[in-house]
Amino acid sequence: MSVSAAGYDLTPLTPEQVNEKAAGLSEEERRVLLDHGTERPFCGTLLDNKNPGVYYCRLCELPLFSSDSKFDSGTGWPSFFQPFDTDHIRYLEDSSMGMTRTEIRCPRCDSHLGHVFPDGPPPTGQRYCLNSVAMVFRENQD
Repeated sequence: MSVSAAGYDLTPLTPEQVNEKAAGLSEEERRVLLDHGTERPFCGTLLDNKNPGVYYCRLCELPLFSSDSKFDSGTGWPSFFQPFDTDHIRYLEDSSMGMTRTEIRCPRCDSHLGHVFPDGPPPTGQRYCLNSVAMVFRENQD
């Protein structure tokens, strides 16, 4: 079993486990998470969310980002300057669309989350650009 620095199990799910979890996904969630699609800008339900909490992978519920790292990038997608835990994001080169970008996926279920770009704010200079349908938000219960 592989465990992140934050203490979460990162053992990859089997194809059967992914299929079981994907059974309840909507057509749009399936298109983005499993087929590496992108939702249209400015339409995601989490874009304007300003509540304190954590954003989780929609498919396997691994924590991905804290609201403390969310910022308004003006791009039309929820944006963050750092992940919940660096081990909770998998990076792949994406040469589709006539350019080279860095795709980000969930390391546990391999769901497509979005892309990361080197034009974010301090302290990291990174802009993790996420699809709202790739995440579930849970508000802090203080």
